[in-house]
Amino acid sequence: MSLHLYMHPLSSYCHKVLIALYENDTAFEPRIVDLGDATSRAAFLKIWPIGKFPVLVDTVRDVTVPESTTIIEYLSHHYPGREQLVPKDEVLARQTRLRDRFFDLYVHTPMQRIVSDRIRPANAKDPHGVEESKTLLRTAYAMIDRDMANQPWAMGDQFSMADCAAAPALFYADKVLPMAVDWPNVAAYLERIKQRPSYTRVLAEAAPYFHLFPAG
Repeated sequence: MSLHLYMHPLSSYCHKVLIALYENDTAFEPRIVDLGDATSRAAFLKIWPIGKFPVLVDTVRDVTVPESTTIIEYLSHHYPGREQLVPKDEVLARQTRLRDRFFDLYVHTPMQRIVSDRIRPANAKDPHGVEESKTLLRTAYAMIDRDMANQPWAMGDQFSMADCAAAPALFYADKVLPMAVDWPNVAAYLERIKQRPSYTRVLAEAAPYFHLFPAG
């Protein structure tokens, strides 16, 4: 198999790429990385010294592709399928990339900061940083809630890379700042994404690892 995905089933950014792969039934071989295991970590660092996953290796083209957005763009170009996750139209493609970055930067990033704080030792906690992250999440939720009032997906009727980004960002963000009461359209959007077969599969594969997610 020519595509190898270095990943972990619990990783939110890996979820983003897995959704894209499953949406188009793209054949690939998952390579689970255990950063806590010295051998697994060392082997992965030889492929991508930064040590962050996901990373896609295309053995046919002899290309290593890091970063979730770049991976999805690469798949859309070299391994297109029935779902056009990055529109061919230049304007729509730019809008899709903007929404992809929005979910990564303004939902995913503050969510990860809050989660990271949970696993810090007591003398290294950053309550001010956590509150800043929650404020940013509230702002992002309000903007998404407005946008999702009259459309099923981030780009309207077409499922896209933006939804791949939204799925894990909102799934994990809901665990640190629940959205159902104040942002019902965001909550409904998350439920639609969770019912999408591609993400249902991702969540099923991640389920054995959910106990590792730090409780608040």
